[in-house]
Amino acid sequence: MPILGIDIGGSGIKGALVDIDTGELVAPRVRYPTPESAKPNDVAVLVAKLAAPLDYSGPIGCGFPSVVMNGVVMTAANIDQDWIGLNADDLFAQVTNCPTYVLNDADAAGMAEMKFGAGKDYQKGVVLLLTLGTGIGTAIFTDGQLLPNLEFGHLKIRDKDAEKRAADSVRQRKNLSWQEYAERLQEYLNEMERLFWPDLIVIGGGISKESEKFLQYIKLRTKIVPAQLLNQAGIIGAALYAYKKSSTT
Repeated sequence: MPILGIDIGGSGIKGALVDIDTGELVAPRVRYPTPESAKPNDVAVLVAKLAAPLDYSGPIGCGFPSVVMNGVVMTAANIDQDWIGLNADDLFAQVTNCPTYVLNDADAAGMAEMKFGAGKDYQKGVVLLLTLGTGIGTAIFTDGQLLPNLEFGHLKIRDKDAEKRAADSVRQRKNLSWQEYAERLQEYLNEMERLFWPDLIVIGGGISKESEKFLQYIKLRTKIVPAQLLNQAGIIGAALYAYKKSSTT
């Protein structure tokens, strides 16, 4: 049975039905711009609008740009503060009439890459996935097991959160050249490599489709590759998470 995966980001809310055996989308992806306020009710309306035409009644997985514990949103770095303490599982279930399971968006992307993408041959050792978008999302897997809700986009680099220097949104806002952006990213990656000694670093997010423009300037001990699932990873991983959660409840 296809599972509906939704990826809520700072700029867009995207979703599609996913074949969880193959990782392929079984219908075209639907995308709506994230409301400027990103308040809970406004986001919920778009989640319902995305799900309604599919005539879908199964579990829904939803990647979300926050620490999420048992469906409850704990942080709000790039979303409205009204989300903090809110049970997003319940909110989205109410508007879709489907059981909904919310997880950190970078964790969702990482789950997809580990099963179907760049990390599938790295089930031993440490894999670090970074999503470079509005902020920086991070996911770490050890021997294929996820350590959830890591927020290393807020690691301090030059006394600033790393995502304030090296997120793709910063590159766009400051109109940085790819080489200038790579210099900022290099600083961050050096610190991540020093702290975690990963076997593989995967670069995800929308910028991954242009990875050849900046990865050529990055020099690390660790192998670094673009995400194979590109900007679909969050959708696919969210669907995987929903299937796993619904199978154990």
